[in-house]
Amino acid sequence: MRYFKEFIFAIVFIAFCTSNSYSQNTFDIKFPTTETERNQQCKSCFQVFASKPKEVSFSIKRDKNYLFFEVNDKQWFNSLIKNSGDGIAVDIVDKERYNCDIVSIEKSQIKGILLKPVYAQKLKAGLRARDKNVFRVRVGKIPDNLLNKELEFNILFLSNKTLCNYYVIYDLESYPWDLLDMGMYLDSLTYKNKKIKPNSEDAFAIKTKALKFIIPFKKNKSEYKPEDIKPLYDSLRLTDYNIKKINIRAYSSVEGNLERNIELQEQRANSIANALQTFQKPTITTNISSSENWVEFFNDISGTEHENLKSFSKAQIKGKLVGTFSNDMEKYLKNHRKAVITLDLEKKDKYKNKSENELVTLFNSNVAQGNEEEARIIQNSIFEKMKEKKISPDFLKKMQIPNQVKFIRIFNKNAAFRYLEDIRQSMIVYNELERLEKLAPKNKEVKYNKVAIKLILWRHKALTVNENKLKSEIYALKNYKISPVLITRMMVNFHIIKAENYMRQRDYTNKDKSVDYINKNYKKFPLSDYDYLSLSQFFSYYANTKLSEKLLENKVKTIDVDEDLLFYYLNLTLINKELTQTEDYRTILLNAVNMNKDRFCRLFNSVEKGGVTFQLLEDEYLRTSYCELCD
Repeated sequence: MRYFKEFIFAIVFIAFCTSNSYSQNTFDIKFPTTETERNQQCKSCFQVFASKPKEVSFSIKRDKNYLFFEVNDKQWFNSLIKNSGDGIAVDIVDKERYNCDIVSIEKSQIKGILLKPVYAQKLKAGLRARDKNVFRVRVGKIPDNLLNKELEFNILFLSNKTLCNYYVIYDLESYPWDLLDMGMYLDSLTYKNKKIKPNSEDAFAIKTKALKFIIPFKKNKSEYKPEDIKPLYDSLRLTDYNIKKINIRAYSSVEGNLERNIELQEQRANSIANALQTFQKPTITTNISSSENWVEFFNDISGTEHENLKSFSKAQIKGKLVGTFSNDMEKYLKNHRKAVITLDLEKKDKYKNKSENELVTLFNSNVAQGNEEEARIIQNSIFEKMKEKKISPDFLKKMQIPNQVKFIRIFNKNAAFRYLEDIRQSMIVYNELERLEKLAPKNKEVKYNKVAIKLILWRHKALTVNENKLKSEIYALKNYKISPVLITRMMVNFHIIKAENYMRQRDYTNKDKSVDYINKNYKKFPLSDYDYLSLSQFFSYYANTKLSEKLLENKVKTIDVDEDLLFYYLNLTLINKELTQTEDYRTILLNAVNMNKDRFCRLFNSVEKGGVTFQLLEDEYLRTSYCELCD
């Protein structure tokens, strides 16, 4: 399934301040001083926003020095701007408001330069179609002295000339998500290896696997030789595999000079990669990153007598970690010098250099001789050429397989491969698996694959199912020695689909029961990074963000967390002031900086420069972290 990178506008209501003492001109806008006054003056405005379909979006767009209000639903706009006193004003906010050399930011209802409001008569007369489903109207002009500044534009919605809603537009990155990956049986259970941000190389792995392990670094050791790595290489039993790719994240402890720490870790990481390369001829693609291990430092001192260090700046902590105190802290620091190594392995293929015609001849010959195991090995080589687009899926028709039970695994592999290559083949594959089930009614791999695809078809409304019968089919898999862990994962997916259906029916009671089942059972099986993302987004959409945050809160404080998953968590939580002001959140921010400092700091750019919004820096705690880590 192909995904596209998208952005959504999350629109957040900002609470009213009671003070109206502004040095600038506020024109004829009335600012309510009490909740009662606001509710009376803004009743109709609130009703329009409460009934706004989720598909309706709006924003302020800049065209040179002019500002336009854009909306994708003219009917909703007309219901909002109805009476003569209904209008829109723009608050132009300059990023310089958040300069790190400013001691504290003045809290005010209007954060920048307020432009003269535009009311109903001019708004309706000026609204023009810009595109098929986009309408715009001019609402102001940027003052000349701000033209070269980094700016954002907040929207004031007025009813009877009264400020009712003040909106900051956050540009939050959206991420693809799906059911938890159930995998499909080929030779063994094979997963799609979905990435949170997919790329052209993402695919399921037939002949590959990944290993992750940790090598601790001794305090003054910077070089690793083949003889140092040989015991590790042997223990991984790599004789049947080549290392295709190495990803090394090297970490130093936090004391000492930053530049020297990074240099030392890169030397260590390179020496490990070079030592591994000596054991094979194919070139290993290597990716190395280095950083100081602030994450585990903060995790380890939590709940200890040194916990107060978490409130110190990084420079202050380095200043304390000298002499005797550094020696005392060595019991923690020694565990922070390490390399987290991920190896992508590819099984050695003795048929790799055979042409497709040679392969199919060999395959048919081995099938005819009854060499089912060797035929399946050749089948994998054929699959690899299909994945590389060297041959088309129609090539499978050249494989001459007798309709006999002893070749059921070959039939099953062909069917499962077609699904993994192209989800649009799901119904065809499902029908093929039903045929195979009649041929081999007790084959566990066919049974499992059929139920997995049935769930997917049900989710996409491509197949009508009897829910009770499907549930019985899932639980019946235990009779064929399918792991209870896999069955529980399927049942979680079953309830994800149920919850989605209940939401459409507005049956919130039963929706909550399905959510409760999911929440109680997801800890019973391992989750991939993509599974974490999918489940977290499910909780956000169908339950509440608390469950979503709870799911990820420990994961995002680990040094080997997936970068995209970590930034998804930031995307989810940055606007939660209650959460961002905790010491644990600082650990998460440091983790993001260690992984990708540029990406982290860009979050605080203006929307026009690819950020979420620089107005996140209104949160003093985030501003402190930003100024320490990015400025």
